[in-house]
Amino acid sequence: MSIATFSVRVDSELKSEADKCLAAMGMTMSTAINVYLHQIVRHQAIPFVIAASPMPNRETLQAIEEGERLAQDPNAPGYHDMESLLNALNA
Repeated sequence: MSIATFSVRVDSELKSEADKCLAAMGMTMSTAINVYLHQIVRHQAIPFVIAASPMPNRETLQAIEEGERLAQDPNAPGYHDMESLLNALNA
């Protein structure tokens, strides 16, 4: 296997943050790029969804996490119908 080299221009702050994330996963930038390219070849597509929809803000992400925790909590109140929910809200 011969090795090819290419360079990519990216924002220096983005590169620094990505380097830190990858290091935490035990990867180098080179390894991550190779994984990415292998996935492109394997799937014949970009290996993730590219969409214009915005990421939820911090408050929304916290609400989602709270909902997931409550869904797993056997002691959290649950309601089987709208009337029971409304009664609890108005109590």
